[in-house]
Formats: sequence, C-alpha cells, structure tokens
Amino acid sequence: YVCSTWGNNHFKTFDGDIYQFPGTCEYNFASDCRKSYKEFSVHIQRALNRNNHPEIQYILITIKDFTVYLRPKLAVVDGRIVKTPYYSSGVLIESNDIYTKVYAKLGLILIWNQEDALMVELDSKFNNHTCGLCGDYNGVPIYNEFINGVASYNSITYGNLQKISKPNAKCEDPDETQALPSCNGHRAECEMLLTSSAFADCWLRLNLEMYIQACMQDKCACNGHEDSFCLCSTISEYSRQCSHAGGRPGEWRTQHFC
Repeated sequence: YVCSTWGNNHFKTFDGDIYQFPGTCEYNFASDCRKSYKEFSVHIQRALNRNNHPEIQYILITIKDFTVYLRPKLAVVDGRIVKTPYYSSGVLIESNDIYTKVYAKLGLILIWNQEDALMVELDSKFNNHTCGLCGDYNGVPIYNEFINGVASYNSITYGNLQKISKPNAKCEDPDETQALPSCNGHRAECEMLLTSSAFADCWLRLNLEMYIQACMQDKCACNGHEDSFCLCSTISEYSRQCSHAGGRPGEWRTQHFC
C-alpha cells in the first residue's frame, strides 16, 4: 500500500518495484486516474541542493477541490499559509522539525521528511486506479509500468511520461538513452549494513534484496565521494519502511555513521 521516493532518485512503486529516475521537472507522483472523477493527485518537484544532492522542493496535493502546497516548514491551503496542526474538509496536516504529515479521510496518508524522502500510503480501494511515478497499484511489479502490452520502457522513459506540462517550466527531461547502468559492486558492504543486528526485526517484514540493490546503486553513483547522504538515505528508508510495517529498528546510527 506504500509508494515512496528517497535519496539518490530512488522510487518504490505501490507494487514493490524499485527504480531510479533523476528528473527535476514537476511530476505526477501518484494520482487517482479514473476517467470520470479523480479523488486525489500528488505532484512533486525535485532540485539539487547546495551539496548537489536531490531534494524535494515542493509537493502539491489536490484532494477533490482542495489544494495543499507543501514546502519545508510551510503549508499553504487553497492559496493561504496555514498554521499546523490544521484540519479542514477531511484533511489533517501536521508538522514538526522532522516530518510533515497529511492524513486525508478518503484513504491517503503522506509523510515527508522535508528533504529527500516521501512516502504515500493509499487505501486498497484505489487498486488498479492510480497512475504516476508510483505506478498503477495492480499488485504486479513491472507490468503496465515498464512493460505495457508489447512495449517496454526503461525507467527514464517511464519517468518522463509522468511530467506535468507547464508552459513556462525551465527543466530538461533526463536523456532516455542514459538509463542508469546496473551496479554489481559493493554487495557485501550493503548486505552487512542492512543485515546488522539493529535491523533484526525488519528482515522478515521487507524485501531486503530491493534495498541492497538501491544501496549498491548509491555506492556506484557516489564514486568514492562518500558523504552521509550517499549511504544513509537508503539505510534511513529501510528503517522508515520497517517501522511503517510494524517493525522496531534498533539504534543503527552512531557518532561515526549517519
């Protein structure tokens, strides 16, 4: 039921497929895509911060006729800045120093760490009804996102298809021929990090292999420039998803790590 994006442009669809997409335009993250009546949409835009790491600049949520625009430490509802906690029309917005959370009665929960990581949980009544970077929520990874009939897409093509066209937007589509190469190195190190005893309560709750693959991609992309973002974002996501699945991660951060 959970779709998320974090760190080095990683995305995990509702159906559990993980891919990378480095776009910096505004994209449809997850929307109700029924023809007749759309109950909600969530759009996001990323940009590189001063350390050259991708962060989410803003999130735009539409619930029926109600719009919520989120930036770090700022919530704007129907065009006016509001103080949190804020409640109206079946939507609750809460925020603290670390997270902004939006709960919508129609069956959506959104949690953003005000930096790189966003998680959206959707009621199962939206099965087969969604579109966007989070996929179609049909329970089958790959199908209809990356393989549609006879056509198959790489993750960059798929991501570019989710762009919201805005007449004056100044953003380039990532080049579809530059799909990120798979990374086969660093497996042992990533496995060691993700199977440390702090995560013992998580091993059976999550698909460990997906996070190992994401960690390996991070290590390759970092090219030895290992600041905390490089390694910690995927470990943090693993920890968040574990908590979300009812697990209790132990203390994995140390003075020297993350």
